[in-house]
Amino acid sequence: MPPASIAYFKWIMAKKPENKNYKVIAENRRARYDYAIEDDLEVGIMLHGSEVKSLRSGQSNITDSYASVDDGELWLTNAYIAPYERAMFSHLERRKRKLLVKSREIARLWSATKRDGMTLVPLVMYFNDKGLVKLKIATAKGKRNHDKRASDAKRDWGRQQQRLLRHGD
Repeated sequence: MPPASIAYFKWIMAKKPENKNYKVIAENRRARYDYAIEDDLEVGIMLHGSEVKSLRSGQSNITDSYASVDDGELWLTNAYIAPYERAMFSHLERRKRKLLVKSREIARLWSATKRDGMTLVPLVMYFNDKGLVKLKIATAKGKRNHDKRASDAKRDWGRQQQRLLRHGD
């Protein structure tokens, strides 16, 4: 093969560079256990400067938080962002934070919560490739105890199948 074609194949088969800015800040792993996730949506979040600094150090928790539509705006309630010690003007740890989303999405989320009885649950808070804080929220329906047991049994059976395929026992 001529050298030009080798360089061409190297260019095609080269891996894409990893995104160095993407970083998961907080994850709500309990949400997938407690809720049946229907649909998810990426939204922006309005933060103060000290909150962003605190998030960069990784001090936050979204496990007990939820989102709601109030007066045509989407709000994140009860999300914990630790105070930043070196900030001149600190922030409240569990204040309501406005979520940034288009108005037609707000209307869709409002109808899902009010008419269909769904809940807006935050799944992941992260820095995207541009370094902005984003939040992935999901419309979800609460699971009952027997649903949780069924999903546990299904997950355990999947693990057992993988183990059997791997070992052949």
